[in-house]
Amino acid sequence: MQLFVNQLTNVDFSYLDAARGLVGETWLASAILDGVLDDQGMVCDFGIVKKTLRNWLDDEVDHRLLVPIQSPSLELIEDDDRVELSWLSDHGRLTMSAPREAVSLIDAVAITDESVAEWCRQQLKAFFPVNVDQLTLTFEPEVIPGAFYHYSHGLKKHDGNCQRIAHGHRSRLHIWLEGERNPELETLWAKRWQDIYIGSQEDLVSESETDMQFGYESAQGQFALSVPTSTCYMIDTDSTVEWIAEHIASELAREYPQQAIRVQAFEGINKGAFSIR
Repeated sequence: MQLFVNQLTNVDFSYLDAARGLVGETWLASAILDGVLDDQGMVCDFGIVKKTLRNWLDDEVDHRLLVPIQSPSLELIEDDDRVELSWLSDHGRLTMSAPREAVSLIDAVAITDESVAEWCRQQLKAFFPVNVDQLTLTFEPEVIPGAFYHYSHGLKKHDGNCQRIAHGHRSRLHIWLEGERNPELETLWAKRWQDIYIGSQEDLVSESETDMQFGYESAQGQFALSVPTSTCYMIDTDSTVEWIAEHIASELAREYPQQAIRVQAFEGINKGAFSIR
């Protein structure tokens, strides 16, 4: 017998890729459980399935940096509570020093939906009743018919896990000029922010033609990140979705000073902020 739960939750995270570098991502998670019926006539109570999977994915994947530890692009040093890594991609070298809880070390050569699902499945085996023979976990991106972009960032003032310096999202973007959706501008900004790190001036430690270095201390500890300059976009504020929407609207207002502007920036799936000029 199989029990299924489609799109039970979503996870927002960043990962390291040999070609793209640091990539912000959002996946929807679905699950199938194989097993025999218990004395209630169930493979597993839906409440247990949803609570167990959501809580575990929130703790172990969501708002973390996913690192493929078998990749030749990686140099990694870890102790009990910190991780230091260096990653070489087609864009250049990235380095990070962060608390251990800010990363997930995935036993794979590359981060894909399949490799992460298999790693999660191995970790989750012990969390379900003995009558559950197998857990199948699948990840998929949101279907977005229009423009979207992948971005990573860190919010040091955030009380929760958003303070981690390298986590991210895959987000859609809507722009209106004079009340009409403008797909051309949406596509322009999506391309501009493809696989981008949105950095705050307040967190910038140093910069050069090749590298941008960020650092801060937050409630979870000390964070440091260096990214290739070509993959970084600087703003004057924090990189909350509210400020992201406001930044895009502000830039558009300079280009179109006589037109009404409305920007809807998403942070992952089905949440975000509007800015109106």
